[in-house]
Amino acid sequence: MSYKERILPELLPILHNAVRFDLNKDLEMMRNIKLPPIEKSNNILTTACMISGPESELLVKIYEPKDRKNVKLPVVFWIHGGGYVIGHPDGDDGLCELFVNEVNCVVISVDYRLAPENLYPAAIEDCYSGLKWTVENAEKLKIDTSRIAIAGASAGGGLTAALALMVRDRNEIKVAFQMPLYPMLDDRNITPSSYEVNEENVPTAWNREANQIAWKMYLGDMSSDQVPYYAAPARAKDLTGLPPAYIFVGQIDPFRDEIIDYVGRLAQAGVDVEFHLYPGCFHGFDSIFNDTNISKQARNGCISALIKALNTVK
Repeated sequence: MSYKERILPELLPILHNAVRFDLNKDLEMMRNIKLPPIEKSNNILTTACMISGPESELLVKIYEPKDRKNVKLPVVFWIHGGGYVIGHPDGDDGLCELFVNEVNCVVISVDYRLAPENLYPAAIEDCYSGLKWTVENAEKLKIDTSRIAIAGASAGGGLTAALALMVRDRNEIKVAFQMPLYPMLDDRNITPSSYEVNEENVPTAWNREANQIAWKMYLGDMSSDQVPYYAAPARAKDLTGLPPAYIFVGQIDPFRDEIIDYVGRLAQAGVDVEFHLYPGCFHGFDSIFNDTNISKQARNGCISALIKALNTVK
């Protein structure tokens, strides 16, 4: 079956609107592309501040209800995507505001350093610093530290999975829930889906070629046997002791098989995990075509998972 025959009809415009690019040549152009925003809310107070990071100051954005009462709210620590090489918290303003409205929470997003200017471990250490700052400023932020979720999409999903592992290992912070969405987990590109979704037959925003370039930009000259699981969480052998997870991926996504394998190993390690595979959907479908029925269904699933996780923690 051809790619065109497999894709959902409501997502077919990707065949006509896909941007062909080479990350090696077009990185700055890609950094300036803005995806269609999710409609923003008038009920959200958004502030930004600079915090101390591992090597330099980091921008952190805070989203909260304008009319919030003097009660501690759960927090979603959101990590934007972009293949570790593009992206900014501003690009997810609408989604973060949606979480605030629907989950009744505070959302905090960190502007982590991008590759190739900043190689691994810059991004994950920035995320850890942002999460630690969140916990240390819980009273000021009026958040409940027993109800912390970490979440992100694509590279942000990979950083979410890596952050869950780092939090477990360093044992300084407790996270109640993780939501790595179509996460970028494995630098090896050895699964059937990583070969299936390539430049020749899948004209989407992310395919095998783009993925290989992005991993090279993130890891630099690191040899394969040197790659740690904080960089590529699929390499982690011990997945015990991680927080419950909610994960989804499209069926026509180069990450499909590495994610399915990771989900299975989470379950085998005793981690509660809910997983959804969306037929006919490519990588990032929910952000590229955010107004389609399938994208709304995917977002509603995330909202329901967050409500369940953040309001039932003992």
